[in-house]
Amino acid sequence: MSKRLRSSEVCADCSGPDPSWASVNRGTFICDECCSVHRSLGRHISQVRHLKHTPWPPTLLQMVETLYNNGANSIWEHSLLDPASLISGRRKANPQDKVHPNKAEFIRAKYQMLAFVHRLPCRDDDSVTAKDLSKQLHSSVRTGNLETCLRLLSLGAQANFFHPEKGNTPLHVASKAGQILQAELLAVYGADPGTQDASGKTPVDYARQGGHHELAERLVEIQYELTDRLAFYLCGRKPDHKNGQHFIIPQMADSSLDLSELAKAAKKKLQSLSNHLFEELAMDVYDEVDRRETDAVWLATQNHSTLVTETTVVPFLPVNPEYSSTRNQGRQKLARFNAHEFATLVIDILSDAKRRQQGSPLSSSKDNVELILKTISNQHSGESQDNDQPDYDSVASDEDTDLDATASKAHRQKSLDSDLSDGPVTVQEFMEVKNALVASEAKIQQLMKLLGKDAN
Repeated sequence: MSKRLRSSEVCADCSGPDPSWASVNRGTFICDECCSVHRSLGRHISQVRHLKHTPWPPTLLQMVETLYNNGANSIWEHSLLDPASLISGRRKANPQDKVHPNKAEFIRAKYQMLAFVHRLPCRDDDSVTAKDLSKQLHSSVRTGNLETCLRLLSLGAQANFFHPEKGNTPLHVASKAGQILQAELLAVYGADPGTQDASGKTPVDYARQGGHHELAERLVEIQYELTDRLAFYLCGRKPDHKNGQHFIIPQMADSSLDLSELAKAAKKKLQSLSNHLFEELAMDVYDEVDRRETDAVWLATQNHSTLVTETTVVPFLPVNPEYSSTRNQGRQKLARFNAHEFATLVIDILSDAKRRQQGSPLSSSKDNVELILKTISNQHSGESQDNDQPDYDSVASDEDTDLDATASKAHRQKSLDSDLSDGPVTVQEFMEVKNALVASEAKIQQLMKLLGKDAN
């Protein structure tokens, strides 16, 4: 950490003393118990990091500290600050409250439902409102007022908004002004350092031209954050971007052994995926790496006799309602890969990401890739995505839940157009290989045992 936490700092959700975690995208510090709820919400709601036992880019930590110290929590609890909220019976959680249901219900209302965020007056056209908010964000990032930008983002401003008159994005503006903490905040909300403005320049170009060398180097790191995280997970090292090394691809200890036919087929299908589908698979694996690493840190720092219970562990990736049923099922089944199988998949993704970058770079923004089968459904069959998300709690359980019905439906779609020389791959082929991979792990291992392997 860049500085030691002061004893006066309290959990943003229950006011408990000495918070040891941070919610990066919310700009808050949280205690262990509240963190257990945050983790169950998923990274699309709250991105958590331990303040002492998780590696931090210095400026990212500085950004979160600045937001916390400047009262960012009031953004998420705006209406609770109104005295009328006490009359209505609404209150925030207390340290003495039970995790379930008291703290959990409050945290879900606060961050998932945004129940206490200040609402703008209703307008007929929500897209106009979002555009106006994004234009305000575009102007605000040239200053150091982080909490104003976080408030705009909380209301729906888009971090990747391309200003039609200015011909650039908020990240271009922040980079030109040398606002590194604004750049960190925008990147957390999905801003892409590789986006070109109307003249073909990227935010990295503007940072370098302005002499903001630390910012330029950090933007390059953000651009490769996905593959850097995967490499660090396997070997504990990151590429040397300053000297032009952008990828590290570890080798398995038994790499000399012949690959199974299944592994060869899986690798071939991975290489045959369109860049669009490959990016989404890489995103899902990134989220699974984050889940495994965060679980390992969380379990290692807890009083196991009191906190580690069935209600506080996160055995597989939480459902993201913006993703299709099929994608959520596939994401959750990643938890069933044992350490060796998962490492093999990560290495294959790193290898193919490097190969693709030579001709078609992997998108640097983890949060802006469209949905795999939703796109297929909308563009090829004309069917709309089912808005009723089923309960996926059994997907990654001991039961061998398959996706035959989904694969059968996908077989009726046209094959995906691949922009690679390997040729097109059908959705059915992709699902068959994905099912075969996850089926090799017959039953989910005990969480502690799995995390113990992954931590080594």
